[in-house]
Order: sequence, then C-alpha cells, then structure tokens
Amino acid sequence: MPFLSSSYDHTLKIYSTETLTPSASFDLDSVIYSHDLSPIASHLLVACATQHPTVRLVDLRSGASAHALAGHTRGAVLSVAWSPVAEHVLASGGADGAVRLWDVRRSAGALAVLDLEDSVGIAGHSSLGSSSGRPREQGKAHTGAVNGVVWSDDGTHLVSTGHDQRIRVWDTDTGANTLATFGPAVRNSHLSTLLPLLTPSHLTDARKQVLFFPNEREILMSDLLEGRLLKRLRVPVLPLLPPPFPPPPLHPRHPPSTPNTSSLPAPSRTKTKQGQRSRKNHITTLAWRPADVIELYSAHSDGTIRAWAPRTSVDALVDADEDGEEDEHDADDDENDEGDEGDEGDDGEDTESAGGGGGGQKGKKRRKKKNVLDDIYRDLTRQKITFG
Repeated sequence: MPFLSSSYDHTLKIYSTETLTPSASFDLDSVIYSHDLSPIASHLLVACATQHPTVRLVDLRSGASAHALAGHTRGAVLSVAWSPVAEHVLASGGADGAVRLWDVRRSAGALAVLDLEDSVGIAGHSSLGSSSGRPREQGKAHTGAVNGVVWSDDGTHLVSTGHDQRIRVWDTDTGANTLATFGPAVRNSHLSTLLPLLTPSHLTDARKQVLFFPNEREILMSDLLEGRLLKRLRVPVLPLLPPPFPPPPLHPRHPPSTPNTSSLPAPSRTKTKQGQRSRKNHITTLAWRPADVIELYSAHSDGTIRAWAPRTSVDALVDADEDGEEDEHDADDDENDEGDEGDEGDDGEDTESAGGGGGGQKGKKRRKKKNVLDDIYRDLTRQKITFG
C-alpha cells in the first residue's frame, strides 16, 4: 500500500509499505509545508502548500506538476485540505491570513474567500460552487498567518487555525463565520502546519462534535460549534531515566582535557529565549485510530507517540476503591497508634465484624477485572510488527 510524504527538502515522495523505499519523487523546487490527497476523488491530484503564494497540484498519474493556483497575496501557503464531499473543491490557508476555496476545474481565481467579519455569508452564494451572485475576492480569515485548515467529515463546516491565537469555524454552505469562541487558552505560534482534529460523525451526533487542538504540551477538547472548553488532556511529565549503560572509565594516562572556549563566539555559548522555545517539547499532530474504537494518538517533537483513550466506568470505580483503601489504611494506622497507648489485653477489639470486608471484596473484583482488560489490551498493542 503506498503513502505520501513531503519535506522541507522540496520533494514530494511516494513510498511503498512493502519495501519502505520511495517509488517516485517530485521536486517542486520549493519548501513544502503540507500536502493532501482527496479521500473521495477519482483524480490523483496532490495539493501541496509551499513557501510561494501558490498552491501546487501534482498529478500522480502523469507524474508532473499539473498547475498552480494563484491567489494568496504574499508569503507562503501553509495548509491545504480537500473537501470530503466535493471532489474538485480545495481549501488553503496562507501567511497572508486568508482562507481560500478553490474549484480546481476553474482557471480564473478562487471559488470563495472567507472573511472573519462576515457572520451572515454572501447572499445567494454557496462556497461549494453553486452561485447566483458574485463571490468575494478579498477578505481575511485571521489577523495572523493561517497554518491549519480542516473539514468536518460531512463537509458542512471548515475549521481554520491561525497565529492570531484563534480557531474559527466556517459554514461551508454560505462561507459565514459561525462566531464560535474557543477562549484565550489557544496557543499557536509555530510555522509548521498545526491541524485540529474533529470527532468522526459516526462516533458523535452532528450537533455535538468535539474539536481536539494540539496546544503546546496539552490537548484542548472543545465543543465544535460553541467553542466551549470541555477538558484539557495534559501530557504527563515523566522522570528522567538513568542511561542503560554506565559510561566507560577514563584511562589514567589520558585525563580529560578542558576545552578552551574563550575563542568561541557568544551565540554558541548563550541560549536565547527564542532558541529555548524552539527546542521545547510540543505536540505536532493528532490522529484517530482508523476503526470504530475511540482512541486518539498524539505525536510530539521529542519523538514520542502517545495513545489516549476515554476514561471508563471501571477506571472510575477502581480509583474510588483505591482512594477508599488509602483512607482505611490511614484510619487503621491512627487506631493502632491509639491502641498502643491504651490497654493491650482487650482481645475483643482485635476482631473485625463479618460485614466489614464487603466493600474491599468488591473493590478487589473490580481491580481484577480491570487488570485482565489491561493485559488483553497490552497483548494486542505490543505485538511485534515486521516489515518484509
């Protein structure tokens, strides 16, 4: 099965999962920030967001760069996304703050330009192609660069993210800003593409879709249409582990020498705030597990991939039992301390009532059930995968 990759080295490559080697490569002579292939189209056009203010289209059938969509006024195009319901409609977001919709069959200009000031939409105009009026030619979706555009899987909404620390939801039927407000918690300052993730329609009701946003070291979980923050999924801070092997001993005849750093330039010895921020670990992308299982994956700039799953009722019961056991343990310690100060010959207080262990037995059963489920899950997810 083939898959695509794009890179800052100006190339778009096709890989085979059987050989894990590129079977074709396209040099666009420009930095590629992101790419997208339509999930429904009969054509094989790959849209590429590049450092130039044009969207490049690569035809995988002919093996050539088909043509370019010019319309963004300045800077790079940072994100592109094909419509999931109209095979020739494409959305793009650029450094000029604009979000444009294109019909790749047309040679003249964009199909529509979204404007953050428009909460009504263009009268008589549908952003997906049916128009009884003249489409808007100018407008800004964000007051900063737009580095993320993504469609809902039913095609009714388009979500854009920008360097103005805003997430906006658009009605694709009219091009109107729905005015969903996601609050001041949003952080977005990276030049790379930063895409929110929407819940698939088969998992949630159409009016209760949830948006997940990779917000630096946490994932913001919000209501799509209202912007209301539902939950913060925080990345746990893991302790630093010691190296697996101790460093080799130094030879006594060759003591370590202290390097002379007096001749080095100042930038190599000092760390600026900007440099520290660029090395800070952050979430780079989100993805759903391609199945009916509700499981989310996040990729991080430190090279780790984390899996997120919903909290079940069994988890809640086990945590409650553990908290209860800790309280009982603390209470027993207090009683023992008091008993040491009193009479030691009172044997009646050492006998527990017959009904006192009922809650503990139920808790043990719940923990046993959860441990069995965890073992099954680990066995399924830790199977060795070999690529031949």
